[in-house]
Amino acid sequence: MNRKEFLYKTTAGFTALMVAPSLWAFRTIEEGWKSFDFRPFRKGETAAPIIQVTPNDGYYLHTFYDICPWSPSGRYLALTKLPYQQRKPVWGDIAEICVVDLENQAIRTVYRTKAWSFQVGANVQWNHVADRYLYTNDIINGKPVCVRIDVNSGEAIAFSGAKYDVSPDGRSVVSPNLLNMNIHQYGYGVPDPPPGKPKPFMPEDRVHEGLWKTDLERDKTTLLVTIDQFFDAVAESDRKRYRDSIGYLFHSKFNRQGTRILQVFRAQVDSKGRNASLFTLDADGQALTQCLTAEKWNQRARLGGSGNHPNWHPDGERVIMNCIPTWLGYTDMLFCSFDYRGNQFTVLSEKHLGSGHPTMHPDSRYLLTDAYPKQTYVVPESGEIPIRLIDLKYDKEVTVCTMPTDVGGGSNQYLPEDRITGGSHHKLDPHPAWSRNYTQVCFNGAPGGQRQVFIADINALIS
Repeated sequence: MNRKEFLYKTTAGFTALMVAPSLWAFRTIEEGWKSFDFRPFRKGETAAPIIQVTPNDGYYLHTFYDICPWSPSGRYLALTKLPYQQRKPVWGDIAEICVVDLENQAIRTVYRTKAWSFQVGANVQWNHVADRYLYTNDIINGKPVCVRIDVNSGEAIAFSGAKYDVSPDGRSVVSPNLLNMNIHQYGYGVPDPPPGKPKPFMPEDRVHEGLWKTDLERDKTTLLVTIDQFFDAVAESDRKRYRDSIGYLFHSKFNRQGTRILQVFRAQVDSKGRNASLFTLDADGQALTQCLTAEKWNQRARLGGSGNHPNWHPDGERVIMNCIPTWLGYTDMLFCSFDYRGNQFTVLSEKHLGSGHPTMHPDSRYLLTDAYPKQTYVVPESGEIPIRLIDLKYDKEVTVCTMPTDVGGGSNQYLPEDRITGGSHHKLDPHPAWSRNYTQVCFNGAPGGQRQVFIADINALIS
């Protein structure tokens, strides 16, 4: 092997050294802290104090509603700075991984990556133990791979497999194929590879594609569960729906305990539809269980929409999700829960209709969510998106604030040209995420038409 095969130019332009097969080590960019002033948002006009924690020098995004952007100590916030908005991401364009110092009101870029999207940014995620490591993805040799950034030393390691989620102990990551995720859900993977269109799976891919797991300590990537195994595990009621379909995986999520994985399964017929259902499995790939069938997931609500956004309850046993439980006599979208085997299905509130991206406080009393512009049954006439805090004990709701999210698309976040290009570049969801101590909420917004990140102090609302 010659020297060129040992070296690789990273996204930031620095030389990476292959220290083992498929394992790259390099130093990240070294940029200093830049001070800026946090700004209150509608001071005195919202139910809780809210501040903008990003500068007005670009387009910022936190990762997702189920990823805590706060570091373990709570001092730092991890964000993605996007290179632009209102146009489709281009393969090779670069986004920045940024860290905000919440105490000193300062920001610095710690990495640059070619693996990003408009819905989850660069999928940046903290290690759960200390403020030292950040995880993201990058494109190396045409392949999405997980990168671990040491924010203290400036060193980084790129592994053999991609990351959708990192285990709580930081020892492994799991991910579906990110190169063609845009086929069934645009904006959660990476930019479309050349020639600008993702390559769909073929029927023969059922046995060698699926959920991938990378052991970060050994840098070994294995196929944890094949797509074929998901098809084999579907309920009898879904067999006809999934006949002659092409399977894909979407959302992959460890529970907080690191013992189980939540997996959204989808299948297309003639390159159309999603036909989603939900599975759980043990972290080692065993005990694959369909806990919500496609038949139940895809019921239609009276006011529009079908099931969406499953997420682990903090207890690691239950799933929280928007469902339309017609089999129980309901016709509206409602906040629901069920255990990882699909049992103990519960409607959490008959009064407050489901919307957006729901998550739960550990004590099960408070539910946090947002909404989509089309969910006019909870979105005011202004079109601003509510950050909803629901007290399930007393069945009461507080609107923490309403947030403008228009980055150029108005009330329709999918413009005609977006549908042609397959983009979601006019779409901005708040994706409210709890802090680690559950006293604050981080979310996206665009009061001036520019993507920014905000924090609300809700301690007084839940005490």
